[in-house]
Amino acid sequence: MQHKRDTASYSASHAGAARRRWLPASLPLSIAMFPAYPLAAAHGQATPPAQQPAPPATAETSPDAIKQREQELEAAREQQRKATELQEKLKADIAAIGQDRSKLNQQLIDIAGQVRGVETRIADAEARLQPLDGRERDIRASLDSRRSEVIEVLAALQRAGRRTPPALLVRPEDALQSLRTAMLLGAVVPELRVRAEKLATDLGELVALRKTISTERDALAADRDKLREDQTRLAALVDERQRQQSAAEKDMEAEGARAIALSKQADNLQTLIAKMEQDLKSAAKAAATASLQGAPATVNGKPNLGALKDPARMSPAVAFASAKGLFSYPVNGTKIREFGGSDGAGGVQKGISLAAKPGAQVTTPCDGWVVYAGPFRSYGQLLILNAGGGYHVLIAGMERISVNIGQFVLAGEPVATMGSTSQVASILATNASQPVLYVEFRKDGTPIDPGPWWAANEGEKVRG
Repeated sequence: MQHKRDTASYSASHAGAARRRWLPASLPLSIAMFPAYPLAAAHGQATPPAQQPAPPATAETSPDAIKQREQELEAAREQQRKATELQEKLKADIAAIGQDRSKLNQQLIDIAGQVRGVETRIADAEARLQPLDGRERDIRASLDSRRSEVIEVLAALQRAGRRTPPALLVRPEDALQSLRTAMLLGAVVPELRVRAEKLATDLGELVALRKTISTERDALAADRDKLREDQTRLAALVDERQRQQSAAEKDMEAEGARAIALSKQADNLQTLIAKMEQDLKSAAKAAATASLQGAPATVNGKPNLGALKDPARMSPAVAFASAKGLFSYPVNGTKIREFGGSDGAGGVQKGISLAAKPGAQVTTPCDGWVVYAGPFRSYGQLLILNAGGGYHVLIAGMERISVNIGQFVLAGEPVATMGSTSQVASILATNASQPVLYVEFRKDGTPIDPGPWWAANEGEKVRG
């Protein structure tokens, strides 16, 4: 009798163990992704009583919080160390340049070009990341909407493998590997194979997207760090340029105040230009130099592009009329208004409008003398260059101008920075919420189409 009871007890125990082997346990998946669908409850398993948790550590004293604060402190120290090293290097570089105007000009043009190049890379990376982020959200939303099907497939995988699969969206790489292994071994039953393959495809795309996004974000972070360093260097060089300019022009401050006073007497751009070049000493001197310097030398009747390589030049290397197809936009941006198009107020556009990024660097498209630099009516901060030969270039909408009236600037030289919002009237900016730069070319006082002067590609743009 005792033998029969032992045999019956063994059989019941063995059968229970067999059943337990094929019943799914509660998955981390249900916590990480599907909190409303606990698998243990769905399959009738009893939930073990929760153990009394130990009193949690406070946010300030928990090991993770302490470690995070230490990491943040170390990162701040490293950033401060790099900033100090950069400042010391800048001081040494500027001291080495001394009063050599050509070296300073070349440094300004080179660093400004680097800043605009990094700005372009950042904009391109952000444009690439936008659809990638959108696609990742779509895949995650699709997996979430099919939660019951996903639970069924992964529950079958768990039963076949006798182990808990990884959380689906927390570690999609591990989930994908487990699913592929199960299908390779034939552990997924035929009726679930199609759904398992679809899940594997979605997980595979999600894994690939995560890797691509991570790579793009790492590159983007590196570019942003470089941009900050280049902007710091550029600001120091600009300050040195203006310090030298101020030393050469003792009455510059008075001239600037007189320019603002004269600008308030002008009701349009043509009057402003005339007043500057007739009534302001520094602007008049610049205009006179522009008219007297004569036509730049040519080579076999063509512009002497080699002259652009001389950073010490004090007059335009290429005649404005001969420079068609050579100029770059003064700022990285997207054209939102064309010359000759409607201005939205019954008139036509006399220039072009470019939507730019906040804080973007503004450079000169050509050589020229500054005949006005300051605020003017609805144009915000306005910069006017006399490019010689009766041509003027007007650039408006910046937050800060970094050159002075009477100063000669080279193509590609930094002259201003954009603000965080649009500084020009909506008639020039189409009510754009982002910063907008307005650019206008004039010949003998009449606005002209700047289109023929812009370079067809980056390689053809004028660079000093």
